[in-house]
Amino acid sequence: MAKLTNEQEGKETVEFFKDLDREALNTEKFLEKYSKQLAIVFGVLVLGVLGFFGYKQFVVTPKNAEAVKSFLAAQKNLVDGKDKEALGGKSAANPGFVGTYNEYSATNIGKLSAYNAGVLKFKEGKFQEAYDLLDNFSSDNKTMMAMKFGVMADAKSGLNKNDEALQLLDKASSATNDPYTTYYFTRKAGILALGLNKKPEAKKYFATIDEKYQDYDNGMSDSYIEMTKYY
Repeated sequence: MAKLTNEQEGKETVEFFKDLDREALNTEKFLEKYSKQLAIVFGVLVLGVLGFFGYKQFVVTPKNAEAVKSFLAAQKNLVDGKDKEALGGKSAANPGFVGTYNEYSATNIGKLSAYNAGVLKFKEGKFQEAYDLLDNFSSDNKTMMAMKFGVMADAKSGLNKNDEALQLLDKASSATNDPYTTYYFTRKAGILALGLNKKPEAKKYFATIDEKYQDYDNGMSDSYIEMTKYY
């Protein structure tokens, strides 16, 4: 490549800055031509941001407060042993857990209401309704999630879908770091696997207990491991 002379370099530099000037001029013309439209777009963006914070302040926060009030009323009925009233869902005067979930499903309290309603539906023997409600519950609390999968497993067993129940118990056993909760669902999964004649799976669960959770098991895992050989 031929080396540029100082004069050529100077000319290229001048041309470069001329190009920049033209680009700047074009930008100014563009802004001048479309200033109204750009102002509208900018205004929409600002309104969008303000609208989000307004929604959080004037819609979400009051909804959370209403959801808590509704949940606490249902919880009081539950503590008082009034399961039907706690479940609710049949009238606006007594929304109960079902009504609280239906009305405030986007809130954390609404999701917790789905969990409580699911447990009460399970107690009534309405296993599919229980499963569906529990499936709508989510939480950052890992132990609560383990409990959710556990009750969902019981609901599947109630529907005679024990293979699906075993999968859910497996999820329950690994959903939390709490040792007793993990032990409880691991043992439950092992017993169900044994009942389904899935001996390798059963042995795996009981071996895990024997290795990690002997403090909770009183040596029962050894007996279960023996059962996998002959059951």
